[in-house]
Amino acid sequence: MIASLAPVAALLLSTAFLLTGNGLQNTLVPIRADIEAFSTYSIGIMGAVYFLGFGTGCVLAPRIVRRTGHIRAFAAMSAIASTTALAHALILLPAAWWVFRGMTGFCFAALYVVIESWLNERSSNENRGAVLSVYNVINLTVITVGQMMVTLYDPASFPLFILASILVSLAAVPVAMTVSVPPAPVQIVEIPLVRLFRVTPVAVVGTAAVGAVNGAFWTLSPVFARESGLNVTGVALFMSIAVLGGAAGQWPLGRLSDRIDRRIVIIAASLIAATASLTMDTFGVGSVMGLLLFSALFGLGAFPLYALCVAHTNDRLEPHEFVQASSALLLLYGAGAVVGPLIGSVLMTGIGPMGLYVFTASVHGLTALYALARLRFRTAISAEDKEQFQPVPRTSATVYAIDPRSEESDEERAAADDNAPAEPADTGDEPLVVPLVEPEVGPPRG
Repeated sequence: MIASLAPVAALLLSTAFLLTGNGLQNTLVPIRADIEAFSTYSIGIMGAVYFLGFGTGCVLAPRIVRRTGHIRAFAAMSAIASTTALAHALILLPAAWWVFRGMTGFCFAALYVVIESWLNERSSNENRGAVLSVYNVINLTVITVGQMMVTLYDPASFPLFILASILVSLAAVPVAMTVSVPPAPVQIVEIPLVRLFRVTPVAVVGTAAVGAVNGAFWTLSPVFARESGLNVTGVALFMSIAVLGGAAGQWPLGRLSDRIDRRIVIIAASLIAATASLTMDTFGVGSVMGLLLFSALFGLGAFPLYALCVAHTNDRLEPHEFVQASSALLLLYGAGAVVGPLIGSVLMTGIGPMGLYVFTASVHGLTALYALARLRFRTAISAEDKEQFQPVPRTSATVYAIDPRSEESDEERAAADDNAPAEPADTGDEPLVVPLVEPEVGPPRG
């Protein structure tokens, strides 16, 4: 296991720094915005713009990486993301923060593309499952660590923004210092949305709904927790325990979905999340333990849904279509995540903090009803014909190339690399020139 991860150790270390910084920012920014008396709707716009920037980055980042090379792209995006983290504390205006969050989302999408394309290149058929599993563990662990870091200093002061900037900057060091040969140019895939809906409508609708709910959760839950009476430590715990609940639910729900109709598990997970949302108001508000309990229950149902939708999609496709289909689902998730914070913030403005969980309960409930209705129109796939469940992070489309379900032979991947246009070398020995066309030079140098 350790030997199989040695070639990607530097990349995984960069990932840890990057996601810790992102976890800190995602909790810090709404808390600080609430302290500065930004309106709930302004905070909702921040979340929407972040996911809009992220979605745009997922589309454009492969082209940027192909033009400049992996190391240069990573260094540039890290510098911009580090700068925007500090800029939040310097300019306390909602409109400025909208711009900063959009830039942050774009940069993080590009950073994930670089890391994940490199992980895929350095993975073999024998260790891709291990690499993906460790990558998932890092995602879940360090985001939680980053969220808890908000308790280290007063969110109304400057140090937490400095800490977020430091973490993002440190992420560039392992990548910049690596001696590994950069991967082949990032492949740009077409996204067949219309066909995907015909093949697997439950996954398409479910993914968009999950995006809307999760986008609203990440943006507005810190505000909900603060206005429900939790202090900064309580807010950090409220967010972190939802992530841990989601981690606890991934494998049990995933393995169950390997044995029975995945749509039934999607229905069950949606109902768990909807129930947690509804009971948050009835039993949670006013009780710290109640809020934490229902936050964990919400995460248990809500966060595995994306991976369940991806698995349900892959059941009905050929392995060579997995990356394209998963890219489409990620785009749908991003579109939902743009809309969700806006709707959630409107409801919170109109009916109070619980408006957020009225929204999440409604979306999860409607998702369950739609999936239930679809059970009548198509029979389930047998357990023998299913692809095995794999939890996948919602980072960039490139991560799906690491997924063992989309596995192709090492010979096929080598042939694809030989036929791919080469990119400029990622070295510091030559001037930075952005080519107007794809260069036709020798293979990249490390």
